[in-house]
Amino acid sequence: MNIKKYLLIAVLAVLPFLAGAQNGPVSAKIVCGPYLQNVTTDSFTVMWITDVDAVAWVEIAPNNEENFYYNDRPKYYDMRGHGLKPIGKIHKVTVDGLKPGTSYRYRVMMTAVQDYHNNYNIAYGKGSGAPAYKVNLPKATTLNEDYSEVKFAVVNDVHAKDSLLRKLFEDKKKNKEFDFVVFNGDMTSDLAYSDKIVRHYLKPASDLFANETPLYMARGNHEYRGKDALKLSEYFDFPEHGPYYTFKYGKFLFLVMDSGEDKVDNDIENQGRLCSEPYLDQEAKWLKGVVESDDWKNAERRIVFSHIPPQVKNAWHGNLNMSQKFLPILNNAGVDLMLS
Repeated sequence: MNIKKYLLIAVLAVLPFLAGAQNGPVSAKIVCGPYLQNVTTDSFTVMWITDVDAVAWVEIAPNNEENFYYNDRPKYYDMRGHGLKPIGKIHKVTVDGLKPGTSYRYRVMMTAVQDYHNNYNIAYGKGSGAPAYKVNLPKATTLNEDYSEVKFAVVNDVHAKDSLLRKLFEDKKKNKEFDFVVFNGDMTSDLAYSDKIVRHYLKPASDLFANETPLYMARGNHEYRGKDALKLSEYFDFPEHGPYYTFKYGKFLFLVMDSGEDKVDNDIENQGRLCSEPYLDQEAKWLKGVVESDDWKNAERRIVFSHIPPQVKNAWHGNLNMSQKFLPILNNAGVDLMLS
């Protein structure tokens, strides 16, 4: 190979690294979170969002007087990469193998990724996270095996009124009394861009309660709207089949429904984007399995969250769907309470 050509290739190969060095190492900053998802008797999931791409993990310690830096704390990584550490801005880490009814201090940590030049050269920035000697770290508490009562808050139809949401949860001491909080749909009027999920859902929630109190989400009809509506699931720990699921606190079983849009799929306002009828049919099939499960049959209290209510006066198509697809199943399943 011509020596001048070889030197040119070598220089071009190191230029990205030199540029990164001149600009200085990047440090990832948390722009939202952390917030808790899917807390069980032996695990909890933490999510948060950074301003730049990063590799992230969670460290935990017992909730006692021991200094967080006393030991090398166990590290839990985002397992969505199936053996590879994901690089991104939205981080989701499940901490498992824990004891029931136990509180743990936790901190979220990350290392910024400045560039990924090829298959083998990742340019990392600075590590960052919560300095345990400067702040009171949040606590996550696993569920008890059983509960005599459960306290929770439900809010819906805020429609991007952040000031109202913050007013409702301004009493942080009272927020700690809730076992969990449910956003029951239409927290904004559309998802034209994904930043709305952060600004109108997750930032107020994580500032006020969600770093220690689990947050659950039911999709409303307005969460079906907007260019980035599909991205909602990236910000919550939904099951793979979609944003409908169950969770339980001892003898209390909770069912979160996806009640769909309020208009027929081919309505002009839906702009040809919806195929919700077969999707809701799949959900109905799943629901039949739920009410036949041991968890459902053994529950002493069964509570349902659904944004759109069943048939009402002056009903829309969404109410009709609830009545035709889901009510025949739920009416014979011993539901104690439905919140819509």
